[in-house]
Amino acid sequence: MFFTNSLENKLKQWDEVICKQTKNPNAYIRRGMVKFQLAKIDESIDDFDTAEKLDSRLKPYLWQRGLSYYYADRFAEGAKQFEIDLTVNSQDVEETVWRYLCMARVVGVTEARQQLLTVKNDPRRVMRSVYDLFAGNCTADDVLNVGQAEGVKGLFYSHLYLGLYYEAENNGDLAQVYIVKAADKYKIDDYMWYLAQVHKKLRGWV
Repeated sequence: MFFTNSLENKLKQWDEVICKQTKNPNAYIRRGMVKFQLAKIDESIDDFDTAEKLDSRLKPYLWQRGLSYYYADRFAEGAKQFEIDLTVNSQDVEETVWRYLCMARVVGVTEARQQLLTVKNDPRRVMRSVYDLFAGNCTADDVLNVGQAEGVKGLFYSHLYLGLYYEAENNGDLAQVYIVKAADKYKIDDYMWYLAQVHKKLRGWV
């Protein structure tokens, strides 16, 4: 696919930057993000780890590593990363939901829901609806309706997080329906769109 070739070019560019700037933590984060987008999950974690070793202050900002942990099946580490992230960004639905998704794989959805952290002020209406879904306070149709009202971006996020919700519920069929639709029908210029592509690839849905 075209975007894969583009990412390979970006990877080469960051390799060249790191050759010249071996102590630049941001370069490792950026290269780790490209590696994740190419579904090179373990390699992405290595780069995020290197960034933290170079500057330990980055640890609560490495949400990208939390996502990589999820796809590396390192769920306890993922949950911990998102907990740390939320100490500096407590009103982010996505990090709260990803903590839930990681915890659900370790302790089950009932316990994960009981430990769902409170988020009150995320400005994105579609993400507030997603939060309500994971909290058990609205339906899938409610999320889709909000997404529909917010255009392509709303449609992407509503479908992505419904797919992730159903994966946590062990409903692989519905997870596939929604994530494939998010990836194939609602392309947006966002790291999370690439995550949907990675999800498809790793689950064998391509």
